[in-house]
Amino acid sequence: MVSRDHVVLDEPGPGSRRNLADTLRGERTGAVLLLAGALVALVWANSPWQDAYAAMSGIRVGPAALHLDLTLAQWATDGLLAIFFLVVGLELKREIVDGQLRRPATAIVPILAAVGGMAAPAAAYLLTNLQAGGEPHGWAIPAATDIAFAVAVLTVCGRGLPSALRVFLLTLAVVDDLLGIVVIALFYSDGLDLLLLGGALGTVAVFAVVVRRPALARWWLLVPLGVLAWGLMHSSGVHATIAGVLLGLTVPALPRAGEREALAARYEHLWRPVSAGLAVPVFALFAAGVALDPSAITAAASTPAAQGVFLGLVVGKPLGIVVATWLLVTLTGARLDASLHWGDVVAVACVGGIGFTVALLIAELSFPAGSASTEAAKAAVLLGSLTAAVLGGTLLALRTRAHARRA
Repeated sequence: MVSRDHVVLDEPGPGSRRNLADTLRGERTGAVLLLAGALVALVWANSPWQDAYAAMSGIRVGPAALHLDLTLAQWATDGLLAIFFLVVGLELKREIVDGQLRRPATAIVPILAAVGGMAAPAAAYLLTNLQAGGEPHGWAIPAATDIAFAVAVLTVCGRGLPSALRVFLLTLAVVDDLLGIVVIALFYSDGLDLLLLGGALGTVAVFAVVVRRPALARWWLLVPLGVLAWGLMHSSGVHATIAGVLLGLTVPALPRAGEREALAARYEHLWRPVSAGLAVPVFALFAAGVALDPSAITAAASTPAAQGVFLGLVVGKPLGIVVATWLLVTLTGARLDASLHWGDVVAVACVGGIGFTVALLIAELSFPAGSASTEAAKAAVLLGSLTAAVLGGTLLALRTRAHARRA
């Protein structure tokens, strides 16, 4: 039971301030590049050269003997996106050890908000599809929040809002990503090979030992170990991006004797530009190429999968976040920080409906490649995320004006 004197969404501590500064420093650029990749894909896939786009996506590259003869689209999804999840793992480690997730009393609010923000959109999707005889396997698609886009919208539209609200969104999105990773590992992995999975986990363990020894922690040893862990994880049947998260979680998040900066922070600074500038935009280039002509939009709108995804992102996500937060505050007697109002929480909850990167990934994992349900779900992810961004951005701008008038 949380005491009545406990402040919900309190001001961030030193570790969280550093995490927030690091995230905000590059997220706007990353979001712009992500958006650019998605726009190029959309224009290309809806142009007279759409056949060239499909042909490029289907080009196979890699050694067949190692089961790595993947298409370029698969390399973007399974390979490059592992770098994105490596950065997520590093960020998670820092939050758990030296950030908001270190103190349970402070972390419980965004954690429960993230749980509510995943349960409600999943329920909206399932209700929509079960009633209409659709495909319930895509229930996890609207459950994800895109950190890059969400923080970018808050940065652009929420200037002047209390910093506690920014930390709330960042922590919520990080926990949301963690839960999304668990969902992918448990529900979207098939043909599990326990021997290869054991080899992948063993390699991650070796990486964890090496990265903690300054004499051994060299790039020429760590990078091959990371690639080996990724390859074994991919061959085991578990989605390869899980390897990136596990590797990130093994990196020390506190400075060791004689160090001015922790390895997790250094590696995050090193890999974030690769993630934001290459991995995520290239993934968007291959994942966001769906037909959006009027007939395709009409067909998608009549598909239960697309309806469930759109309702989950635009309605279910903010509803789940707000209700979970309200229940915690009401049932425990805790209170919001004095600088915050429920209108601020509602605005951030709407921004949480921006589910781009992980949502597109789960859409591709939920249905057969190239199927009508896959294309409809991806179109709904794009349209739902755009709607959530516009709605959340508008509410954030209104809340910024309200805080300015009050000040």
